[in-house]
Formats: sequence, C-alpha cells, structure tokens
Amino acid sequence: MAMPKKRVAVLISGRGSNMASLIEAAKDDGYPAEIALVVSNRREAAGLGQARAQGITTAVIDHAQFGKDREAFERALQDVLTAHGIDLVCLAGFMRLLTPWFVGQWQGRMLNIHPALLPAFKGLHTHERALAAGAKTHGATVHFVSPEMDSGPIIAQAEVPVLPGDTPETLAARVLEAEHRIYPQALRQVAEGRA
Repeated sequence: MAMPKKRVAVLISGRGSNMASLIEAAKDDGYPAEIALVVSNRREAAGLGQARAQGITTAVIDHAQFGKDREAFERALQDVLTAHGIDLVCLAGFMRLLTPWFVGQWQGRMLNIHPALLPAFKGLHTHERALAAGAKTHGATVHFVSPEMDSGPIIAQAEVPVLPGDTPETLAARVLEAEHRIYPQALRQVAEGRA
C-alpha cells in the first residue's frame, strides 16, 4: 500500500521560483507530497499565475487588509490551510515574519529555505554580506521554522563556492540553483517522516 501523499501549501510573496521547483518535483509519481495549495500575501505575486497554469488551487490573503494586526492575518491564513486539509507548509520567498502563535500551530511541519549556510547570515541581503565578509563558500539551507528568525533545526544544506569577481547577482544565481535542488529533497525527507 502506498502511503497517501502529504498535502503541501506553498506560501509565496513574489515570483515563486522555489515554488516552481517543488511543483516540478511533486509531479513524480513516487514523490511523497503533492502541492495542494499556493497562498500569497500579494495579489500581484507572479507565482500565482504559474501555480494556476499548473492546475494548482491558489489563494490570496492580502496582509494590508489587516493593518498592523499580524495575528488576524495569520488566523485568516490558518483558516485557509485548515479548509484545504494541509499537512505541511513550505515558505518560498514569503516576506512576512510569522508570530510564535502561527509557528506553534505548524511546529515540525513548516519549512523555510534561506539563501545562506545557516547559522551564518540570517536575515536579508545574504549575498552582499557573504561577499563583504570575504566568505569562501556560501549556499542555501532548508530548515524547520521556529519562532526566532532563520533559527529552526536544519534539514538540508548545499554549499556553493564564492568565486573571484562574484557580484551579489552572480552569487545569488548560483545559490538559487542549489535552493532548487535541495528544497524538493528536504520536503521529501519531511513528508516521508525521515527529517
């Protein structure tokens, strides 16, 4: 008996390139998860159109409608996830800090991808900072989401070299390739209960 596939929601704010790599991986019959829902906090997120083109259900929960009330935004998000029977959540360029309440609902079931080798370079502008620090290697990390930003247990990492003459753009492109490789692997591990 094959295990039923885990139902995954991908949360995006922009073009959703990591979302696309997860959708691609999930097309494989043997993959233990299906991308059941894509949610954006921005109506104009380019990734929404991509997801729809692949026949995936999408939802928009505009954070601006909730003003400063983060928890009201997250309760609306939680309602949508519950309504769609979601098992796992993948953050893919979702530009909202989540409250401990929401993180607590998804403890051990919410993944994030970060464009650096955590614990180095948490937060934003990781490529600029890696270059400024003279780092010899850089990369990407998939981790479980915890209440502290970019701090949850690490599931997978990929290292890329920092090359002479790299700019933040060239380094970012190399890291993005690594992200697209490890995010589907990490989701597979979690969906199979191996992480």
